[in-house]
Amino acid sequence: MSNFSKWISAMRLRTLPLSISGIIVGGCLAAFDGFFNSLIFTLAILTTLSLQILSNLANDYGDGVKGTDNDDRIGPMRALQSGAISEKQMLTGIKLNVLITIVLAIALIWVSFGSENFLMSLLFLVLGVASVVAAIKYTVGNSAYGYRGLGDLFVFIFFGLVSVIGSYVLFVKQIDYITFLPAITIGLLSAGVLNLNNMRDIVSDAKSNKITLVVKMGAKTSKIYHYFLVGGGMVLALAFGIIYYNSPFNLLFLIAFIPLLKHLITVYKNEVPKDLDPELKKLALSTFLLSVLLGIGLLV
Repeated sequence: MSNFSKWISAMRLRTLPLSISGIIVGGCLAAFDGFFNSLIFTLAILTTLSLQILSNLANDYGDGVKGTDNDDRIGPMRALQSGAISEKQMLTGIKLNVLITIVLAIALIWVSFGSENFLMSLLFLVLGVASVVAAIKYTVGNSAYGYRGLGDLFVFIFFGLVSVIGSYVLFVKQIDYITFLPAITIGLLSAGVLNLNNMRDIVSDAKSNKITLVVKMGAKTSKIYHYFLVGGGMVLALAFGIIYYNSPFNLLFLIAFIPLLKHLITVYKNEVPKDLDPELKKLALSTFLLSVLLGIGLLV
């Protein structure tokens, strides 16, 4: 494998569509209200992608040095685990990624608020720093929150609330209640992806003392929790479609319910953790599909 291919693999490109789901929804909601700026949207997408790649590299490093990524783990072999990238190289990659993310975030804040909205700029600068720290601290360090069962909460906040509501504010310069239901929807579905990942890794995580929420709750309760996350996201999306109904196109996102329901049935039938691995990609892409169709339905 070439050096370039190793880094592309470590970046886990398949995780990127899920990460921008909230930005797509927030941008479409802003456009629906008559506010849109293609440069803001592009910078928001690029900043989010950079943050997700940072999270992936930091996760690879954190789990790698802690020994969590080992032969017991199900799923693709990580870069540090396989020896494809050394610890020193990964740290250098993380530092470079932090720099790129900060530059993109500052550019996004400047284009969105300029010098006229100092308080907004300051708030989003704090949010940007918090996002970088959260991306790194999921698995890195002695106080990594992913090892204390807090990963789900952080994913819900950053992938849902911050992503949807925050991106909307970048365009409109104020918070609107229209963003709440979609934000919670994307947050719940994103947390569902993490929960599914942790359900798959429950055995290896427990052995490595990575105390995820799944390890705390156990396999049976984690399934019920998963139904709540995915099912709850679907119910809230439907509620949003009904409350803001203007035309049949507003309910276009219901197409995404087909793979989501199939996913829930598959999870219900499977008891073996390794059988859940293929469902990760399906749930992530279903969430992305829902976000795109929800946005299209608003704008058609």
